[in-house]
Amino acid sequence: MSYMRFNFRSQSLGYYVDISIVYPTDHYSYYQQSPNESPLSMEGKHSKVYTPGMKFQTVYLIHGGGDDDTLTYRYSNAERYAQENHVMLVTPNISNSFGIDTQYGVKYQTFLSKELPVVIQSLFASSPKREDNFIIGYAMGGNAALGTALMHPELFHTCVDISGGIGMTLSTQTLKEELNGSHFKTHFPLYNASFGNADCLENSPYNIFHIARQNLQNNTPVCDFHIICGSDEFIRTRVEKDVEILKELGYPVNYICPEGYDHDFILWDEYIKIALKELLPLKR
Repeated sequence: MSYMRFNFRSQSLGYYVDISIVYPTDHYSYYQQSPNESPLSMEGKHSKVYTPGMKFQTVYLIHGGGDDDTLTYRYSNAERYAQENHVMLVTPNISNSFGIDTQYGVKYQTFLSKELPVVIQSLFASSPKREDNFIIGYAMGGNAALGTALMHPELFHTCVDISGGIGMTLSTQTLKEELNGSHFKTHFPLYNASFGNADCLENSPYNIFHIARQNLQNNTPVCDFHIICGSDEFIRTRVEKDVEILKELGYPVNYICPEGYDHDFILWDEYIKIALKELLPLKR
């Protein structure tokens, strides 16, 4: 594999931001080899040949709360799974932002949906076709993936939300209760600072239920959704509420609740692997 960390000044964020990018390389040759050269890659498999202008299917893999773009690759085998499935991975550093345009003025959703795809598809070998682009997230990143896929269904074919239990939700009432309650105000005040006043949610961009319903009313092509939550996760009720609402609205949603898994990288590593191998329609 090829791993790189790209840093650039984001217009939407207003500061320099890091992005981890993974390319499959080990099964590829950079030129047509002569008969005297070994046609095998380092793994002993026949190489494909890079050609100018070739584009990879791309998975935007969004990290969890408290993480950054590198932790995904240090705590999981995502890089190896990408190699096995011949796909490009993009992990932006979105801090503890919940993937939204925050009330304190930093526009992470604008960054994810309007700026990042342009940067990746302009500067790297990423296919711009909707059917070649996918979004996966775990923990906080699961909610960011869910919300981004609903707000911008034109960008992605499939969304995989793994353990997405803090942040955007289709249950606006649940988010209101969280913002009005004492838990986040006491232990994680950034939550309220990001989403703002609970009384203003109905007419805000954070009301993704309204957006999801409007997509269907406008006959907008929507993503396929795969939502995963371990049986022992503390956010299971919240995740299953999102699943219930998506199904009631009429979205294509597949819910997986693996027994014995908790809210940690044991689950996230396993289902990043399964997402790339089985859930996403990759060409490989």
